Amino acid sequence: MRALEGVRIVVTRASHQAEELARPLRELGAQVTLLPMIAIAPPADLEPLRQAAARCDEYDWIIFTSANAVPILSAELPHAPNDCKARIAAVGAATRETAQQAGFQVSLIPEKYVAESLIETFAGQDLTGRRILIPSAAVTREIIPAELKKRGAKVDVVEAYRTITPPDAEQHAAIVFHELDPEWITFASPSAVENLVRLIGAESLRRLKIATIGPITSAAVRKYNLNVATEAAAQSVTGLVEALCAAQNCAAKRL
Repeated sequence: MRALEGVRIVVTRASHQAEELARPLRELGAQVTLLPMIAIAPPADLEPLRQAAARCDEYDWIIFTSANAVPILSAELPHAPNDCKARIAAVGAATRETAQQAGFQVSLIPEKYVAESLIETFAGQDLTGRRILIPSAAVTREIIPAELKKRGAKVDVVEAYRTITPPDAEQHAAIVFHELDPEWITFASPSAVENLVRLIGAESLRRLKIATIGPITSAAVRKYNLNVATEAAAQSVTGLVEALCAAQNCAAKRL
């Protein structure tokens, strides 16, 4: 029997990313329901990003903290990404892969896929006067720019995209939770947690087992007094799939 045979799992990733997680879960026998809780929208004002992209060769570093920012910045560059003079850092395997596919030469990726690990990776470098561009979501954690500025860097954080709730999310969620009786729900970002709780309330999630991609997302879950049944050890889609398999296997052994 496959590791997740017959297990009913909800995937809340954005539509353009959902299959990356849904496919391996289906291959392991799971019954997967897609319930996108975030969608990617253009920035409220594209001009700051365009201006930063036009000056891309003036930066020492460009840091991608999310794969979503990569194609948006790429589209505004005055030349091909592989001709960019700035060195490229990427937080997370998926972000690195997306950047490389776009043509960027990624020269730095932290050991762990969180902002704090990126700061540690930069620890041995002299950043005094270094210019750093961070294309990011409209609402983003401030830890990276704040720490880099403490070390003397000149940091430009530019809005590259916004995360919004899909227009049909509430109606779709009602069908999923009232008719399909899922056992597990997966979260790969705090935004997905926030949006779903806002739509259906935390109480509706209390009977489900919750799987998260990492500690930042887990913190968003626990903020609503919900329990995280399993958290990916490696903060990636593969890590999340492995965590689900391990948790389901442990549950089966207890029966």
